[in-house]
Amino acid sequence: MSSVLRPALSDDAGEEPNEAGRYRPISTHLAIAPPVSVVIPAMNEAGNLPYVFKTLPAWIHEVVLVDGNSTDNTVEVARELWPDVKVVPQRGKGKGDALITGFEACTGDIIVMVDADGSADGHEIVSYVSALVSGADFAKGSRFANGGGTDDMTPIRKLGNRALCAVVNRKFGARYTDLCYGYNAFWRHCLDKIDLDCTGFEVETLMNIRVVKAGLKVQEIPSHEYLRIHGASNLRAVRDGLRVLKVILKERSNRRALRRRSRSPMLTTGRGEVS
Repeated sequence: MSSVLRPALSDDAGEEPNEAGRYRPISTHLAIAPPVSVVIPAMNEAGNLPYVFKTLPAWIHEVVLVDGNSTDNTVEVARELWPDVKVVPQRGKGKGDALITGFEACTGDIIVMVDADGSADGHEIVSYVSALVSGADFAKGSRFANGGGTDDMTPIRKLGNRALCAVVNRKFGARYTDLCYGYNAFWRHCLDKIDLDCTGFEVETLMNIRVVKAGLKVQEIPSHEYLRIHGASNLRAVRDGLRVLKVILKERSNRRALRRRSRSPMLTTGRGEVS
């Protein structure tokens, strides 16, 4: 991979103006070439969007807001806060469906997924992007990696997340410290290899499993999850925990089936010979 993270160019650096213009300044010492898209699925989050948008870095390429048929002024607030926001109406229902819709609308080389409830700190995006341009395919947020944390998880949710994470690590050879967290970033090409096909909250788990199955390089990023600022979450610990477990079992079953097919001898037509 060519170097895309480099020192910011000054006027006297001896570079042509069009060369310098290819890079988006992140800080006084750092600039980046790949355009970064931020996807925010939202439904009736008008009260939280000011807190979400104020932490987003100015150097990102685009913000894609996926509106889940909001009945408040979510879209109007988003356009006021970020005039160039790309608003995409959600076709179906569920967080997974919203994210898939948003990913399809992105034009950036790097995609970051951020919740609209104010629990994620947009200042952390630079850590995710840095991991990607340093060689990772998928930068996975973790509330339980060293330096991470959460203000939002109940003891039962922590226990469930830990148990499900242990199952995924054992069954798929991962080394995750967190499984069900929605703050992640990845190169756009990853979408061709993980083929998302679920609509609910379990989409994050599905992504985490399929990047491992695809052999992609994953780096965990310590992240702090804050409390939702306004409104109530649609997450239900037992219901959604069972949906996550169902995804894990299905992906494990698919993996075994694939192994069996790869071990089965293929017969050439007409001769009965093993190829």
